[in-house]
Amino acid sequence: MKWEVQSFESNAELSVQLSTRIGHCLSDVIKNRGAATLAVSGGRTPVLLFENLATMKLDWSKITVTLVDERWVPLDHPDSNAGLVSEKLLQGVASRARFFGLTNDAESAFEAEKAINTRLSNLDLPIDVVVLGMGEDGHTASFFPGALGLDKALDPPPHLRCCAIRPTAAAHERMTLTLPLLVQSPNLFLHLCGVAKWQVLEQAMDVDADPQFPISTVLRQAPHLAIYYTPE
Repeated sequence: MKWEVQSFESNAELSVQLSTRIGHCLSDVIKNRGAATLAVSGGRTPVLLFENLATMKLDWSKITVTLVDERWVPLDHPDSNAGLVSEKLLQGVASRARFFGLTNDAESAFEAEKAINTRLSNLDLPIDVVVLGMGEDGHTASFFPGALGLDKALDPPPHLRCCAIRPTAAAHERMTLTLPLLVQSPNLFLHLCGVAKWQVLEQAMDVDADPQFPISTVLRQAPHLAIYYTPE
């Protein structure tokens, strides 16, 4: 495991630098292989990042975008990560990208797990670029402490690419990419905003400490993780 930490004074500055780096990664993959994949997280943190990425002069028609995780809500729900990506990232030239969502019409994420895994079987692996976020409880993706389905998502059967999750302290069931799928990405980023989150991450970085935070599993299993942090 190797951690690279980049610190910035503001999320605006961070988002410019991270979007540029992601753009270079995707461009290189397209040049070498003809197509690229990008998995992004939702929430408030990546909005500026998405807006910057949407202006990148890439061959978006050769890029497939998917989600690290998704709340089990309709596309037009304010908590929908797919809705956020559609509004903030898949705009202008970036609207030419192919999008793989993580929901369907089933009432429960658990009912849909098999169908969403079948959909993701068409996604080339490894995912070329993955952008994670983290909550103040140390969760990343939808790996919430104590959640129903967490153990399966962290240590899934080989054929599973995503798992249903039911958090105990957060709204909505979720569908999340599995830990092995995320950490095998050759370009794995953690986008972190806020001093409180950094303090949690520092605790998780202590290899001698009890791995009480789900982010600890990423820190320990990812061959390389680039952490982009701002206290803002």
